[in-house]
Amino acid sequence: MPQLIVLPHEHLCPDGAALDAETGATLCDSLLAAGIELDHACEQSCACTTCHVIVREGFASLNPSTETEDDLLDKAWGLEPQSRLACQAIVDGVDLVIEIPRYSINMVKEGH
Repeated sequence: MPQLIVLPHEHLCPDGAALDAETGATLCDSLLAAGIELDHACEQSCACTTCHVIVREGFASLNPSTETEDDLLDKAWGLEPQSRLACQAIVDGVDLVIEIPRYSINMVKEGH
């Protein structure tokens, strides 16, 4: 079972975390199952950018992003070359290190 290392995030995971992730699960499902409340305003339907994460290690092991995901990522705060939407990135058998960006754009949560 691959390990998912989450770098510290001021609000969601202040001390960071290490958790086991099931192969074939999305990063979002893995984080939520571990109690890390990653925003996912569109209920993981690839329609927003609230679950944006940066994959610091293991990026190449993830499934390729779709054109829809890439278009949405262009709107994400803090976009980097190794950015993915956690609802679309599927864990393969490789350990991953991820960073949750400091900010996300969540129109639903912010009441816009």
